[in-house]
Amino acid sequence: MQAVVGDRIAIPGRHVGEAGKSGEVLDVRGPNGTPPYVVRWSDGHEAVCYPGPETRVEHREG
Repeated sequence: MQAVVGDRIAIPGRHVGEAGKSGEVLDVRGPNGTPPYVVRWSDGHEAVCYPGPETRVEHREG
């Protein structure tokens, strides 16, 4: 998994019917775009994210 600042991270809910979460990558702390990432989640809080295999990176355009 690779991301750059400005990409979006999307994590699906863990249980049926549970909402997932998404956020913007603020910082990439691993080499060559690899995790961990500092993410500002859609609810406004910021945290270090070590994404699992179900996580998607939505690359920004341009």
